[in-house]
Amino acid sequence: MKLQATTKGSETSEVRANAIHSDAENSSADQASSHEQIRLRAYEVYLERGGFPGNELDDWLQAERELERARCPKRSD
Repeated sequence: MKLQATTKGSETSEVRANAIHSDAENSSADQASSHEQIRLRAYEVYLERGGFPGNELDDWLQAERELERARCPKRSD
């Protein structure tokens, strides 16, 4: 799909909506998979601490930290 955008001097430029849409879909898919990974790890943390309710936020934050560390390990120079 191509869109026409009017600019100064009545020049027109084409904007490729497909490229924008595709980037948005990729970003959304990455966020969804990340969210799912966090959710699963948070559930594992919950089970590891005995399955007692009341610490959902702490479980979620711990899962985020662990997954972030796994994605970006510190360099040992």
